[in-house]
Amino acid sequence: MSTVALLFATSCKIDQTKEAELPEVDLDIDAESGQLPSFDVDWADVNVGTRTKMVKVPKVVVVMEEVEVEVPYVDVDMPDEFGDKEERTIRVEAEVDGTEHEIEIKKVYASKNNIIVVSELEKKETTLGDKKLRISDQLTLNAPDLNVKHIIVGERPNRVFNSSYKYYSSMKDVEKMVEGYREIYSD
Repeated sequence: MSTVALLFATSCKIDQTKEAELPEVDLDIDAESGQLPSFDVDWADVNVGTRTKMVKVPKVVVVMEEVEVEVPYVDVDMPDEFGDKEERTIRVEAEVDGTEHEIEIKKVYASKNNIIVVSELEKKETTLGDKKLRISDQLTLNAPDLNVKHIIVGERPNRVFNSSYKYYSSMKDVEKMVEGYREIYSD
């Protein structure tokens, strides 16, 4: 008997309700119908539901408060072919752990309908322990709808969130990318 059949046979109660009867065969090839055995099988009752139980779960508390700060404002006048201007917030963010960091938008370059925002990520000395922080900087851009690309100068923190931007080790690497662009903002 296979292991599965043995396990099944030992984990439930089986009551035979009919005896097996083989068909009778006549040499004239007339046959009476036979009967297969039938069984009532009582197996385990299964109940599915929920129970209330105390478990430990991670809990993150984020407190947002509104404060008044000076935000850089960049007003770009483009030829009429680019359409009407619209104010929008350009934000750069990074998620860090281990040590405190600071991120700051340093320069904004423009060419045709493209904007390149260059930010600098600086590692500080204060340790965070096992905490993770999301840091950001922003400016207000009043311009037609333009393609915005972010570049961050600094070491990319090892967090999944940080894959949204390109990271470069030095400003010299960025200078090659912005050749032909006009600097429209500098901090």
